[in-house]
Amino acid sequence: MSRIGKKPVSVPAGVQVSVDNSVVTVEGPKGKLSYTHRPEVQVAYDDASREVSVTAGTDRIASAYHGLTRSLIQNMVVGVVQGYEKRLEVVGVGYIVSLQGQTLSLRVGYANEVRKTVPEGLQVTCPDQTHVVIRGCDKQLVGRFAAEVRSVRKPEPYKGKGVRYEGEHVKIKPGKAAT
Repeated sequence: MSRIGKKPVSVPAGVQVSVDNSVVTVEGPKGKLSYTHRPEVQVAYDDASREVSVTAGTDRIASAYHGLTRSLIQNMVVGVVQGYEKRLEVVGVGYIVSLQGQTLSLRVGYANEVRKTVPEGLQVTCPDQTHVVIRGCDKQLVGRFAAEVRSVRKPEPYKGKGVRYEGEHVKIKPGKAAT
């Protein structure tokens, strides 16, 4: 049995949680999220104690989804209250990023600009030409879009040029002159 799955998810004030059959809906100041959980897992919301509890059977499949379901519900509650944020930085001479409406344009050393459409539910800002800030209430959506932008030009190991997460350490190789 999952130790994480046994913990109840506390729901802060200002957040509404509803459980209908296998759909959990969480609504708060930052937005509204819903999740359809697996039938092996049961989710219950206690309005008096403002806690969501997740229970599962004893078979292997149910215990595998026990902790996962609880973590996803916890991420939904945190997302609608605080939100999630990923910061990217672009390193390289002539590498720039700009935002035109709902399209993120990256000039990262290719012959043409790479354009990425911002998904619905995300706020993307460019404080300057070398930084991108991605915000949203859905942790999975924020992380996936940040990974898509980073995959346009991953940091290379010889000069470190490319798109990286802010604070990410890129190990630089010495190159052939060092041998």
